[in-house]
Amino acid sequence: MRKLARIGGVTTLSAQDLVLPAASLGEENPLPPLRSQQELHRVENLDSLPDDLRENIQYGGLQSMLPCLDQDGYDRHLVEQTLPSLVLENDHLRATVLPGLGGRLYSLIHKASGQELLYRNPVLQPANLALRNAWFAGGVEWNLGSTGHWTGTYAPLHAARVDGPDGTPILRLWEWERTRNLVLQLDLWLPADSELLYVGARIQNPSSDVVPAYWWSNIAVEQSPETRVLVPADQAWRFGYGDRLDLVDVPEYDGIDLTYPMRHRRAVDFFFELEPVEHPWIAALDAEGNGLVQASTDRRTGPGRRGGARIRP
Repeated sequence: MRKLARIGGVTTLSAQDLVLPAASLGEENPLPPLRSQQELHRVENLDSLPDDLRENIQYGGLQSMLPCLDQDGYDRHLVEQTLPSLVLENDHLRATVLPGLGGRLYSLIHKASGQELLYRNPVLQPANLALRNAWFAGGVEWNLGSTGHWTGTYAPLHAARVDGPDGTPILRLWEWERTRNLVLQLDLWLPADSELLYVGARIQNPSSDVVPAYWWSNIAVEQSPETRVLVPADQAWRFGYGDRLDLVDVPEYDGIDLTYPMRHRRAVDFFFELEPVEHPWIAALDAEGNGLVQASTDRRTGPGRRGGARIRP
């Protein structure tokens, strides 16, 4: 283990090896992906939606993944591999980040209870779910550029340590997103006595041209019949395999309480219409009320922002 930083014996940032059964990613497909992206996530009932929602859906859709290439050369033969990981730790939390895999927050452990707050995938198996094909489940994924799992989700990010004003180590990740020509920067830090992991996202447009962009994070948690998702909302937009967005009430819908993911009879997305709170939040809790809460800055503080919490069973 290579120590990168230690502040007062409380907050540390270290580089560690993570050994996992993993499939080979293989080589990039050398053939350019000429197919259109427009058929992805289409909405059939656009005309019936509120004006602002319809305009945001229609604005700036990604036409092509170029110059990125498909990552479809993977196999299903799992072999133990050593992956580089970066670990932020204080007296309360231990966060493990995979810089070689899109900066995925792979694990977040509450040390007092020993509880894993995320779904920590025991294997690394790519599947065809991302814009470039290869994607894997688990942890917290950062997505920039467009709808769909972003082009950098199975690619390395640059990583470095910077110091905060009080000397607390900050893990900085950054990369160039090639379909939008934007720079993504992520800062992750744990103040010495904090029970919260802080993440700051910065998107830079070095051009004088206006660039459409879509930013979202994707959090996977352990799921049981008692798992419940709580969010300050009375309504949500339902999006299923019928390619429609329909406004439904929360929590009662279709004869069930939709805040319990395992009660759903089919896979579906819910995008919650959040109440105007200072810090929008969403939580996934077990029967005892333990689990993960995620909060963000006010969605109205930036131009062109539209926020919402999402649940997928």
